[in-house]
Amino acid sequence: MGSHTPVLLDRCLELLGPALAAPGRSGRDAVHVDATLGLGGHAEAVLDGYPRLVLVGLDRDAEALRRSGERLAPYADRTHLVHAGYDELPDVLDELGYGELDGVLFDLGVSSMQLDEPARGFAYAQDAPLDMRMDQSRGTTAEEVVNTYDAARLARVLRVYGEERFASRIAAAIVRNRAKARITSSAYLAELVRESIPAPARRTGGHPAKRTFQALRIEVNGELDALSAALPAALDRLAIGRRSTCRSSRPGRGPGSGC
Repeated sequence: MGSHTPVLLDRCLELLGPALAAPGRSGRDAVHVDATLGLGGHAEAVLDGYPRLVLVGLDRDAEALRRSGERLAPYADRTHLVHAGYDELPDVLDELGYGELDGVLFDLGVSSMQLDEPARGFAYAQDAPLDMRMDQSRGTTAEEVVNTYDAARLARVLRVYGEERFASRIAAAIVRNRAKARITSSAYLAELVRESIPAPARRTGGHPAKRTFQALRIEVNGELDALSAALPAALDRLAIGRRSTCRSSRPGRGPGSGC
């Protein structure tokens, strides 16, 4: 199994450690939720570091869940891996019978595995169908978004979720070009975005399409709505003195330090 090391792993363990090391109420084992399991790097480190800990791992991506299951097989007797989004956390915990938690981790964004698979459509540097769904079994694709949203709605998505200052120009270009032919390719969309941005702005800040692709991914997967539901639910389940941590990244700023 691959040994991909998650970003800020040590910092996450440092923040979660005191809560996971403390004995649970009534002598129960600590219960930790990895709400964005991915390839299981954080989960493996936590399971290895705390031999009595029980892990509940969630992920909407069925392939990520399969791979993390292989990686975490040595710990199968104290893991529950569930195909679900983090907004489904309360239902998952109720089904498993866990009323209190000692730690919760949210590691937000797209994973290296998803970026490395062209068919998923997350990467602007590769040509692929415009999908971008974390769970490919359901939901709206990025292709549907770029071909059906009106210019105002597209611009709002790019501005709010991507902090794209040229959102209106990009949205207008998308609407204008899709009138000629449906936009289906990530490479075509990336080039369309690049051409929509003034030449001086293209020379700084990395790839011109990165903010647009982030915004579309967030819209397609309803990430912020899911998070706004999941965070309060996670906090409600935390035992007194326990911890929830969240790591995120933004274009051009690198990984967030709020792990």
